[in-house]
Amino acid sequence: MKAYSTITMGIKDDIALLTLNRPDKLNALNAQMRAEITDACGFAGRHARVLVLTGSGRAFCAGQDLSDAGNAASLDLERVLRDEYVPMLHAISECPIPTIAAVNGAAAGAGANLALAADVVIASHTAYFTQAFTRIGLMPDAGGTYWLPRQMGAAKAMGAALFAERITAEDAAAWGMIWEAVPDMEFDSKWRARAAHLASGPTEAYRNLKSALRASWGNGESAQLDLEAKLQGACGQTRDFKEGVVAFLDKRKPFFEGR
Repeated sequence: MKAYSTITMGIKDDIALLTLNRPDKLNALNAQMRAEITDACGFAGRHARVLVLTGSGRAFCAGQDLSDAGNAASLDLERVLRDEYVPMLHAISECPIPTIAAVNGAAAGAGANLALAADVVIASHTAYFTQAFTRIGLMPDAGGTYWLPRQMGAAKAMGAALFAERITAEDAAAWGMIWEAVPDMEFDSKWRARAAHLASGPTEAYRNLKSALRASWGNGESAQLDLEAKLQGACGQTRDFKEGVVAFLDKRKPFFEGR
């Protein structure tokens, strides 16, 4: 495993833990961090059964580090988004294993949308999300215009983008923006338990259900039903499916190997 300078990465019990590690900058994203996240997600997808992203210190991620390129006003935003953000976001959203964003604090701008690229977002009650872009004369990016309307609905997404107001973790959960908001005292144990559950689950089934759900946004009914049949057929050939059936008949908990 590579040594990283802006993140930490470790794998234990089939759980890859990727921690954004620029606490003095509230884990704001610079070019180095984006490259390291992209690389680490690829590594996790090959060597673990679940990936967790979280932040060090009091924030999850404050978004783009505006001091990264010196003069922020001269930053080529289109190039940065295409060459650096797009690969990073694809590395998270298309990771072949389940991904969890454990949002421990502020998730602002691109930092909020980095979290939303994960399959499941679990946030502490003191965490919050904000689409802060219009505060500096920009529109949401880093996938915000894609994820927000799909997860919150058009009305909430438009308000979040236009007003750039804080959205509490509890409101985010109530609006369908994230999976759950957890009291701070329970946050660490909750996301770890969720990760452990997925790490011991039927990994190939998770991989295929992710593919099916993602594809459903662009498929018609017939195409989606055909895809379901194809992917379910693949699930039916796995050792985990055979183990699941035997465990069900034996009235015991299945032991999934991820194969």
